Amino acid sequence: MGDTRSALIEEALKKSGMLWLVLSGLPQPRAAWHVWHDGSAYVLTGGEGEQPLPGLPDATSAKVMVRSKDKGGRLITFTAAVEIVEPGTALWDEITPVMAKERLNARSHEGQIDTWATDSWIVRLTPTEEVEEEPGDYDDSYAVVRPLPTPATTAGSPPRLIGSRRRRADR
Repeated sequence: MGDTRSALIEEALKKSGMLWLVLSGLPQPRAAWHVWHDGSAYVLTGGEGEQPLPGLPDATSAKVMVRSKDKGGRLITFTAAVEIVEPGTALWDEITPVMAKERLNARSHEGQIDTWATDSWIVRLTPTEEVEEEPGDYDDSYAVVRPLPTPATTAGSPPRLIGSRRRRADR
């Protein structure tokens, strides 16, 4: 892969905690949090409370879209080789502490890595030389995609303001 493209992919994935995966059988790309480590992005999927990325563990490659953290526009779209990180391997022992540290909204951090070993997959996404879209290329096919319906709801009503006057903008 060209040095400029490799540097762009690495820098974009280091700065952003999110990427979008185009998976076969899904109508639109799925957002996924990831950890960039040693030339690859690592994604956690499967299991209760983890991000659903159907078909990713069975795939051999996936199209990855990365957005600019500053402007929010799409920076680059590339193909990545997909590889499952098996529990008990040296790579598993190296990457799981890094991912556990970055996993901010876990239900519980106790026993998290053991739960991942039995219920989830850690997927390694390594960029290939196949770049589909670079800065300056515009394909608006995903620009008008609506978010997927979700069962997620707000935990409760918004907080109330007590002991202060409302601003004109809040009325």
